[in-house]
Amino acid sequence: MLNALLMIVSASLIVLSLLQSGKSDGISGAFTGNGGLNLFQNTKERGSEKVISNATMILGILFFVLVIVIRLV
Repeated sequence: MLNALLMIVSASLIVLSLLQSGKSDGISGAFTGNGGLNLFQNTKERGSEKVISNATMILGILFFVLVIVIRLV
């Protein structure tokens, strides 16, 4: 039961991560120095971006808790 829930959470986390918009040039920008990669930049998310971001955070925490619970049981 918990393993099936972990699989569902994992798949949902992957999909939501892919739906998020890119906030920088990605890894190529980090190596070439284009765009000034700033990991601590304060970005304002609105509408669907905020919902997806919050859902990703919640699913990430749920994934972490499920892995620990499955390991302990």
